[in-house]
Amino acid sequence: MTPTTPETPPHAALHTWQQQMQRPPSRLDRFARRVQLRLNALLPERVHRAITAAIRQMVRGVLFGSTHTTRRPLADAPLARREAEVRARIRDYGTMATAEGAVTGAGGFLLGLADFPLLLGFKIKLLFDTAALYGYDVRDYHERLYVLYVFQLAFSSQHTRNATYQRLADWNAYCQTLPPDAADFDWRTFQQEYRDYIDLAKMAQLVPVIGAAVGALANYKLIELLGTTAMNCYRMRYLAAEEALLLE
Repeated sequence: MTPTTPETPPHAALHTWQQQMQRPPSRLDRFARRVQLRLNALLPERVHRAITAAIRQMVRGVLFGSTHTTRRPLADAPLARREAEVRARIRDYGTMATAEGAVTGAGGFLLGLADFPLLLGFKIKLLFDTAALYGYDVRDYHERLYVLYVFQLAFSSQHTRNATYQRLADWNAYCQTLPPDAADFDWRTFQQEYRDYIDLAKMAQLVPVIGAAVGALANYKLIELLGTTAMNCYRMRYLAAEEALLLE
């Protein structure tokens, strides 16, 4: 992923990131996907339904509850200021997630399980803050769905990433085809991709002795990945809107 450092010009960083999002799955990507599909096929359907329902309720609770605590969209600010504030938010949430991962990782199996909803809350709040800093209002239903797709783009296989990126790159047209209710969102794919992406790191967090270190590092890296993805997604929209205004 393209780092979120201020030294790289926004257009250059965005171009590099877009190339990464559109590259075809590698041989390793394809092998990992086949293995994960086989493992998922071994789980009974009722287990898939239960996991999907649990993650759907958890994400929707955080997603729609966070709208009440999110700042208003930042208006009339240059891109450099917006991105400086976004980087500060990524550092802040990375610090909080690192501390939380260390504490829950050191606390054994039960506290390790508690890490999932806590980390999820940090991630959604980071996305909401990022949207507001780029000038987008997450009280709008379509903006909340955009947040979900950004989340999915960050934590998915390259195969799913390609398709998700295309939706985000052509968001103005794609959002017109979306269902009127978030209940119709493809939660099954969402939960499987997210679970498959973080399984190994978070499983290691439950191991005694190394759990604290693994939890701290994994949470930091996951927040950093999400922050980079969110910056580029909103940067892509922001720059496209600026270019459209110049052409008018």
